[in-house]
Amino acid sequence: MLKIFITSVLAIWPYFAYSYALPVIDLKIDKNIIKAEVASSAPSQQLGLMYRKSMPEQSGMLFVFEQKAGHCFWMKNTLLPLSIAFIDDDGKIVNIEIMKPQSEENHCPLKPIRYALEMNVNWFEQRKIGVGKLVEGLPKP
Repeated sequence: MLKIFITSVLAIWPYFAYSYALPVIDLKIDKNIIKAEVASSAPSQQLGLMYRKSMPEQSGMLFVFEQKAGHCFWMKNTLLPLSIAFIDDDGKIVNIEIMKPQSEENHCPLKPIRYALEMNVNWFEQRKIGVGKLVEGLPKP
């Protein structure tokens, strides 16, 4: 019994180790305020939103990369359907992709980016937020 418990804890440890320790900032797109967890370290970026079963409507995860590049994302071990906005250094959305849960399909920006914002699926579409919209409040890498 103890062996099963320890195995279970080790399997979900990354979720607990990083998801609750991430800083949260306010971002703004048009009139929409977003509470975004900031994933700026390699471990927090690798874990992302894996294993979560829900996310509040106005919440998301902001990935902040030191290097501007073609950072691609996949949904392995991610249970939620998500939309991702790839964002350039000026805070403008480059492209938005819809990502299916537990998929290893790559989703990539159309040009090198430093930021990516994951929200619940269709969040951007429902608010008529698209390419070229400005994301305010982005932290410096």
